[in-house]
Amino acid sequence: MRLCCFCRLPDLDRNKKCNIVLFSLLLSQQRIYNTDFEQVLSMMLIYADNAATTKMSRTAINAMLPYLDEIYGNPSSLHSAGQRAKDALTDARQRAASVLGCLPREITFTSGGSEADNQAIFSAAAIGKKSGKKHIVSTAFEHHAVLHTLEALKKDGFEVTLLDVHENGVITPEQVMAAIRPETCLVTVMYANNEIGTVQPVPEIGKICREKGVLFHTDAVQAFGHLPVNVTEQCIDMLSLSAHKFYGPKGAGLLYCRKGIPLTNVIYGGVQENGKRAGTENLPGIMGMAAAMEEAAANIESNARKVMALRDRLISKLSEIPHSVLNGDPLKRLPGNVNFCFEGVDAESLLLMLDQKGIAASSGSACTSGSLDPSHVLLAIGRLYELALGSLRLTINEQNTAEEVDYIASSVREVVEKLRKLNPVWQDLISGRREFITKE
Repeated sequence: MRLCCFCRLPDLDRNKKCNIVLFSLLLSQQRIYNTDFEQVLSMMLIYADNAATTKMSRTAINAMLPYLDEIYGNPSSLHSAGQRAKDALTDARQRAASVLGCLPREITFTSGGSEADNQAIFSAAAIGKKSGKKHIVSTAFEHHAVLHTLEALKKDGFEVTLLDVHENGVITPEQVMAAIRPETCLVTVMYANNEIGTVQPVPEIGKICREKGVLFHTDAVQAFGHLPVNVTEQCIDMLSLSAHKFYGPKGAGLLYCRKGIPLTNVIYGGVQENGKRAGTENLPGIMGMAAAMEEAAANIESNARKVMALRDRLISKLSEIPHSVLNGDPLKRLPGNVNFCFEGVDAESLLLMLDQKGIAASSGSACTSGSLDPSHVLLAIGRLYELALGSLRLTINEQNTAEEVDYIASSVREVVEKLRKLNPVWQDLISGRREFITKE
């Protein structure tokens, strides 16, 4: 086996490994000045924020290119250029439906997951309102695209039950069963949590809702591409997806809605998407999404095996840091999700220092990155306010390596130790003037 002349590691992934070694050496010798840092950082970036967005796959990019140049007509136009575009749109709808296990006419293309969530919930609410059913069941740690929509419905007289989430970040089918009432019109539960990665018992919840005659919507934005999804087998009535979470383009998503369930418009205008979503379709984005869906579905098992091994390696190493705690169930979680809280650490400082080391991470949802408050997800699973302020979300994928995981772990440990030394609260903790929240 060939070895790299610099890092003496196997030639495979040599560039990544060399960059890690070089970067570590420069940091340890304090030889990075402004220009040096930018130069090294341009060579190396360990991307561990795939829950925020993924890098587009070459498959998705190639699928989009013809529709940016050659086939640029409007699918609603009657001329031949428009009809070529319409044929492509039909093809993409059929391919997306095949992946999800539904009919093409049950697919409505949207701008992303948030729009799909809004349309699904408003549609179910409109159906319920007509029959006097104005109660909705959800969870306390949904994405804000769901929670804020539910808040809007409260102003229209709807009652919302948010199920408490157990410390492991998983709700039970029994909780859903107990919450459903005769006046319940919708249950909306995310398939996998976008911050702590915990996977919910969606098939079981879907079965309960089907037996009770209640519509079931799931936000599967984080789950698709990592977990098998079949809307028919899993008794899902409505489902939301966003392409940029599974190596597709930003600005493209879809809503699956089972036939017979009328959709309420949230965007008015033309008659595109069978009259249920106005606006000229984003054909390049839709074609890229369809290709990304097929690619992701075809590689779920092999990718999951590799990423789970990396995830567990990272969890094991970060668990060795004193006064750290894993958020969410260690097993019932997405393959690439690692979420920790570190006592005595500020998340913003942690992220900035990791970024200086070439590591892209987050503290939670990218949609709330401007907020100074701790994650509502962490508070929902019972984390105390002070501890939740020190959260770190690392979301890796099959393109990451074991060497990168080890570098991430050692860098997190180093940064946590530095930040704690600078934190007066930590000094109070180690001196005994305050009690620790976490265990050693």
